[in-house]
Amino acid sequence: MSRPPHTSSTTQFLETIRSRLAMSHSAIKKTQDQAESIAHIAEVIAGTFANDGQLLTCGNGGSAAEALHFSEELIGRFKHDRPPLRSICLNSDPTVMTCIANDYGYQEVFARQCRGLGRTGDSLAVFSTSGNSENIILALKTAAELEINTIGFLGGDGGVAASLCSTLFLAPGGDSASIQESHQAALHAICNCFEPTL
Repeated sequence: MSRPPHTSSTTQFLETIRSRLAMSHSAIKKTQDQAESIAHIAEVIAGTFANDGQLLTCGNGGSAAEALHFSEELIGRFKHDRPPLRSICLNSDPTVMTCIANDYGYQEVFARQCRGLGRTGDSLAVFSTSGNSENIILALKTAAELEINTIGFLGGDGGVAASLCSTLFLAPGGDSASIQESHQAALHAICNCFEPTL
């Protein structure tokens, strides 16, 4: 297969891509400094599963994709066969989300599901680059009322959500993409903790 001709736009794309990859590398490297926080989250989730609880996850936009991915790795599998781990992503049912958004407002899309699906001793993991989304804040407040453990995968200073989380990982990345890449690395590290010992 022949390579396409090298053009000025190729050079520009190459520079842009190298710059973005360097930012990603830096964000992941800084994530290692927060290994203790990530391990604490894994411990909380392990305790939830050990007590027959479930992990609820949620987020908006790209953070919704991370929440879906986390639950998928737990209920399905990460690397090796193991029993499924109880996890539900509150973003996974568009009919539920649009019903709640239409009838009660978008700020209620996660909180109402927490009230319907969550039980004392469960855990809620929220993903947010800003920590200031109204629906995330309301979900955390609702979870606390129900005595559900609150876990935050946040960015920057954590926003309003930071003070509402009993366990917290603040991604060190500067922009939303770097924050989400740090979150992804952290959730994969946590999933690895639940792999069977071979």
